[in-house]
Amino acid sequence: MLRKIRFKSIRTSMIIYFSCLVLLIVTAFMFFSIKYTKENLMENSEENSRRLIEQVNLSIENYVDHMENISHVVVSNRDMREYLFGDDETGVWPHLKEEFQTILQVRKDIYNIAILGNNGRYFINGGNRAMNTRAQLEKKEWYREAKEAGSEIVISSSHVQNLVKGDYKWVVTLSRGIQNPKTQQVEGLFILDLNYDVINDLCESIHLGNKGYVYIVDQKGEIVYHPQQQLILSGVKNELLKEVLNQKTGISYKDENGENKIYTTFRSGKTGWTIVGVVYTSELVKREQDMRAMYIGMALALIVLAGVIAIFLSDSITKPIKQLQAGMKKVQEGRFQPVYIDAGGDNEIASLNRSFNRMTEHIDELMKRNMAEQVEKRKSELKALQSQINPHFLYNTLDSIIWMIETDDAQQAIKMTSILARFFRQAIGNSDVFVTISQELEYTKNYLLIQQMRYRDKVTFDIQVNPDILECHIIKLIMQPLVENALYHGLKYKEGCGHIWITGYRLENKVILKVMDDGIGMDTETLQKLFRNKNKTGGKHNGVGLGNIQNRLKLYYGEEYGIQVDSEREIGTAITIEIPFLLPERKEDTDEKA
Repeated sequence: MLRKIRFKSIRTSMIIYFSCLVLLIVTAFMFFSIKYTKENLMENSEENSRRLIEQVNLSIENYVDHMENISHVVVSNRDMREYLFGDDETGVWPHLKEEFQTILQVRKDIYNIAILGNNGRYFINGGNRAMNTRAQLEKKEWYREAKEAGSEIVISSSHVQNLVKGDYKWVVTLSRGIQNPKTQQVEGLFILDLNYDVINDLCESIHLGNKGYVYIVDQKGEIVYHPQQQLILSGVKNELLKEVLNQKTGISYKDENGENKIYTTFRSGKTGWTIVGVVYTSELVKREQDMRAMYIGMALALIVLAGVIAIFLSDSITKPIKQLQAGMKKVQEGRFQPVYIDAGGDNEIASLNRSFNRMTEHIDELMKRNMAEQVEKRKSELKALQSQINPHFLYNTLDSIIWMIETDDAQQAIKMTSILARFFRQAIGNSDVFVTISQELEYTKNYLLIQQMRYRDKVTFDIQVNPDILECHIIKLIMQPLVENALYHGLKYKEGCGHIWITGYRLENKVILKVMDDGIGMDTETLQKLFRNKNKTGGKHNGVGLGNIQNRLKLYYGEEYGIQVDSEREIGTAITIEIPFLLPERKEDTDEKA
């Protein structure tokens, strides 16, 4: 349809086509975004619920681990076994009382700690609590399960404990059998009643929306914890109990109030409990509606913005084209002043095409001029790189000098100040691109001396360079960044003292310089990443990176020169520099090449 419509102005065509395209894209985007958001909202809700209930499970398992450790300590206690199965129960009674009282004082979350022997002996809490003779433990499910489990640990569901006379509290009981060392048979039972509020607090700390909640059921589908447990036990409220044991997630259920809920489950491998997270779909629907309203608002705003941009872009694009059309007509006469388009002229693009060839000479001149400017700009940038000095190094060195003065170590402070002065005199006092290898080594040596004084027993160094290359020229500030990298990335993380070697020699028409350390080294993957970003500075010390050094060497000397890095984890790193053997009289040649 739009293709059959002819517009007199390119500007009008651009506005109409651009607006229609944006409207189509925004409509399609809004449709798929709303659909994706609805699906993603449900998935994220389930995933969030799963993470939260896994967090609850982890907290419960850690708590149970602590209780199991306590049970192990008590069951392994020789006094406890003597009390239950020995001949002298009164002799160990004080020790057992002290141990039980200590546990109850340290762990306020333990209601009762008790041992029961098949022979009728028992010990509860501090020994001053009597056993409830009407407890009828044999009829209690948790007690029967504990007896049947032998010496294995059993964790019960929540229940009212009536073991102690006159004391009835909601607890979760951890129990395990006690073995008689004489008969090697399980003839007793250890009981640890845990405060039900501990599990209650862990579950209530998790928030699943404004109305969501967490509950726990055991292997039989019986409630261990539920925020409305009394209502469920009394039959006032219904809940999915046995239905969640198969660990299927994303179960949808409508409660007695007609509200839809989504259940997410997680089964603990340690306790056997199933932790269930419940999210109300009404809250998800509200979030979906909010997201839909936001998308529609964004779509309308984008359409309006697109219309404004279409008008702006059409003006900004067509206006230069019209000006260029008139200007190119004047270019044919040798003048470059822009003129307005003649109302009776041809189409702007057609006229621009006819005038293009006549503009190529001038464009070529501009390109050559631009290339020359870029080369000069690159040289200026590389010279600026040579003057970079790590500010952290200066700050730390000054801090060290202040510390030495404060500790009355004036001689060391004077020495470090003198070396620092020489260091900066050499670093910023010479504006030349090139220095001799001797000067570069002296600058590097002063840097190492300062670092050696700062770190004391952390670093040592050795410089062995053949005298016949000392007067050879090298680009300024090549060695010091490599030594800094060796110190901060190789030796700093090494235990004990590290060592740096600097060697140099001539190989035919080349000069070979090496910086080696016995630091932590690098793996193959790290080595491969070293030169990927040549403009990135090296690490948190903000020094000149290896990529910049490589770039400078190749720019000044050619592609066959540069640096090579060899490293091995826990062995060390070696950086090899290759440059041509150039004496002072050939420095100008190198400048011309650059």
